[in-house]
Amino acid sequence: QVQLVESGGGLVQPGGSLRLSCAASGFSRDDYVIGWFRQAPGKEREGVSCINSRYGNTDYGGFVKGRFTIFRDNSKNTVWLQMNSLNPEDTAVYYCALRPYLGSGCPFYAYNYWGQGTQVTVSS
Repeated sequence: QVQLVESGGGLVQPGGSLRLSCAASGFSRDDYVIGWFRQAPGKEREGVSCINSRYGNTDYGGFVKGRFTIFRDNSKNTVWLQMNSLNPEDTAVYYCALRPYLGSGCPFYAYNYWGQGTQVTVSS
């Protein structure tokens, strides 16, 4: 059974930073991607970032603009999302998700497994 557990959310002031983590278990294949998504109240879910487990290639949503960094440690089956220069528009529930993927990129669609989400609130 695949499990994804997010942690690291919380309340932060504008301009501050948070680091989210996603610990994956129960997935036996080596070729997969992990993505971070977010959903704010009343808005559609959107892709934040993703990383390819084998090749390490990454991608980011256009709104990230160099503020976030995704990185992984395959030996720990964990992916982190470092978020800097946070602003109130970044307030949302952040989810990590996993999908099998044989290519070298990381798409923002067709994810099979999802975590429970972690709340990020940016407010003064």
